[in-house]
Amino acid sequence: MVTSTSSASTTTTSPTTTSLATLLGGGSGVDMLALANNLATAQFSARTSQLSTKTDTLNTKVSTASNIKSMLLALDTSMGTLVRSGDLARTPSVANAAVATATLTGATAPKGSYSLEVSQLAANQTLASAAFGASTETVGAGTLTLRFGTTSGSSFAEDPSHSAVNISIPEGATLADVASAINGANAGVSAYVAQTVNGAQLVMKGTEGAANGFTLETDAASGSGLAKLAWSPSSGSSTLMTTAQDAAFKVDGLPMTATSNSVSTAVNGVKLQLTATNVGAPTTITFADPTSSIGTSMQDLVDALNEVMGALNTATSLGGDLANDAGARTLKRSLMAIGSQTVMPNATGTARTLADLGLKTQRDGTFALDTSRLNATVASDPEGVAAMWTNGVNGVFATVDKVYRDATSTTGTYSLGASISTWTKQLTQIATDQSDLAEQQEALRSRLATQFTASETRISSIKSTMSMLTNQIAQWNKSS
Repeated sequence: MVTSTSSASTTTTSPTTTSLATLLGGGSGVDMLALANNLATAQFSARTSQLSTKTDTLNTKVSTASNIKSMLLALDTSMGTLVRSGDLARTPSVANAAVATATLTGATAPKGSYSLEVSQLAANQTLASAAFGASTETVGAGTLTLRFGTTSGSSFAEDPSHSAVNISIPEGATLADVASAINGANAGVSAYVAQTVNGAQLVMKGTEGAANGFTLETDAASGSGLAKLAWSPSSGSSTLMTTAQDAAFKVDGLPMTATSNSVSTAVNGVKLQLTATNVGAPTTITFADPTSSIGTSMQDLVDALNEVMGALNTATSLGGDLANDAGARTLKRSLMAIGSQTVMPNATGTARTLADLGLKTQRDGTFALDTSRLNATVASDPEGVAAMWTNGVNGVFATVDKVYRDATSTTGTYSLGASISTWTKQLTQIATDQSDLAEQQEALRSRLATQFTASETRISSIKSTMSMLTNQIAQWNKSS
């Protein structure tokens, strides 16, 4: 029975053993690690290829969308720089730049020109105290009182609307401490200690304007250091270096005054900074005419919009990188409608839309410049055209800036920025999936390598047993 079983077993396993020996090179010569690696790679190749393809697609989308976003940023930045530089505004200028400078304070500037003659600049009152031995010299304790008003010769008319300011000086205070106390009072008078050829002197300066003159009183004992600081037009040890005064000037021959050299009421919409007098030699304030530059700027805008629209048309065409992206399609619709939007809702003239400035949208979504319409608008409403090129809440820049901000917003549902954000998140997830897949593939490879190594060991054992049996049978046959 046992012999029969053994005989059957030999008969059954012999073809299998022969087949394995043939396949595996007789139990040697097979790279089991390479076999495990190849099988593991084959197992995950489809999923790996799918993730790789999806990564390439998303990277292409992000790159294309980011390129269009960069074009929009360049357009937005250039428009912002253009309107902020003042090249397209009626920028005011003063013929004699030594007399004054002029800047716009509003969205528009007046027409024409104005004459300006400055007879007196605004000045602040300056006092210099008697000399002390050093800034560290103590002056005694007491209270200093500043009173404000107008000084005229030896008289002083206090301004009842400008309250007096009391400044306490403690025992042991030095001249430098007094300067600090005056500055700390924030009363419109500044102080510092000047080291002159006569010694240390306390210098006090008020603000510009005749009504900002001041006197300095003290309750300190006569002859004390603090008493030496007191001053009024008729008494005191300090010296009046300059008298507070208003600016005096004429605009178109009309006399005017101002408490400061910075004047915003002389010419509506213009701030003048007076810097010198020009009695008997009036200068002229004029305004640059930007209309000749607007045509060039509009052509630049058309070219920039066409660059963006060209990239969008390619990206959203059939088979394009962004053919199915809602953000790209929304941006395209916004640009196609930009010409017809009212960008100056409060305008009273003909300059209301970019189409009024000659921006013409063509059938394919690209743009052209209608110079005839632009020239007609400039001729009929030059002020309105200039106003469209200012840095305000309305106008050319505000319109372009809104398109850029809407398109690049990451919170909008249908924006290019939101699409880029979504794709970036998907790429991050794919990278995680690829990492997980690599770990799974490595786990399978390791498991197969372990199994194949064990099989190799068993096959080698079988081969050894078969060799022993073959030799034994051969001996039996010789004995027979």
